[in-house]
Amino acid sequence: MNSARSDRAPSPMNGRQVDWETRRTRKIADITQALSVDPVDVAMLRRMAISEGGLLTDELRRQVWPRLLNIPPHLLDQEPGKVERENDKDYNQVLLDVQRSLRRFPPGMPDEQREGLQEELIDIILRVLQRNPQLHYYQGYHDIVVTFLLVVGERLATVLVEKLSTHHLRDFMDPTMDNTKHILNYLMPIIEKVNPEVHDFMQQAEVGTVFALSWLITWFGHVLSDFRHVVRLYDFFLACHPLMPIYFAAVIVLHREDEVLDCECDMAMVHHLLSQIPQDLPYETLISRAGDLFVQFPPSELAREAAAHESMASSTFEDFELASTQQRPDAVLRRRRRQKQASPESSTASAVMTVARPSTARRFVRLAVMGLTVALGAAALAVVNTALEWAPKLDLFP
Repeated sequence: MNSARSDRAPSPMNGRQVDWETRRTRKIADITQALSVDPVDVAMLRRMAISEGGLLTDELRRQVWPRLLNIPPHLLDQEPGKVERENDKDYNQVLLDVQRSLRRFPPGMPDEQREGLQEELIDIILRVLQRNPQLHYYQGYHDIVVTFLLVVGERLATVLVEKLSTHHLRDFMDPTMDNTKHILNYLMPIIEKVNPEVHDFMQQAEVGTVFALSWLITWFGHVLSDFRHVVRLYDFFLACHPLMPIYFAAVIVLHREDEVLDCECDMAMVHHLLSQIPQDLPYETLISRAGDLFVQFPPSELAREAAAHESMASSTFEDFELASTQQRPDAVLRRRRRQKQASPESSTASAVMTVARPSTARRFVRLAVMGLTVALGAAALAVVNTALEWAPKLDLFP
């Protein structure tokens, strides 16, 4: 459906191109092998989703995403039920949002095909909400659902979105935005741990965290124009802890350190700068850094600073993982960090990150982060054989 856009590999030059094609071929073989064994090797699939390039093709995503969400196989073949649109309290708002979602469909798609997909998008959303009356629709939810629709089709998207909505996205679907606000509150503590100078500048500008709201609640689907980058992030987020999107938001801000510090220290100016997300981000590098920061500063260590509240996303995701016989997905991140800490360079970098103060932090933290960041291909070689304790129950928007 949109495979031509999301399946395309990076286009390096000459020897690098040959090297990437070799690694890509090997990775496809590894994913196929992990899917073919009984039971399916979900730990390997998680590593593949996190490592460079993610799951590579939509065909593989259709097979792997259900495994990452621990969907029982018998549910995958169920036909979606009929949707009752009349008198549905959410229908009018969903219709308006879907009608405004033209940019989320592949350019050049015939109007008839797009309109058919929009009807399917409305049905998926209403179907999930009608089956789960405890869930409340929010603007931006359709940006997540349309990604699944374009990749896996209506039948499978219904199953995946329902599971996602009752776990990873659960906090966003409360009657109030209190839980979402709390998740946003994790952004500044992460930034402060890595770069106190950027943190202090943002605090002085009183910019807050609302600029990252649409990033978080749409998993960046609303703000990124290239569908390949959206599905690459979805591979990563589906394989990790539900709070990983806020870590990715933090590394975007940290990546733009120079722009931020060169900006006038004014709320409106800084908010405008940060809300205009660049489209040419080094996604693989940022994904690697987000994984590093999650391991170095897990939510459990930031919870007190973000505010100690109970969070459905973490608690229900914990239950979700306990129901699975597979290893914790973030063990690969923890293992990779252990490997990096074993080297003298990593030890020095870690010390710099925890000791350097604002006067020298800007220069040293950048070096430290670079020292901690390695190609995620190395993570793909790690063996997931330890369980990662999840963050304690947290909370989550205005």
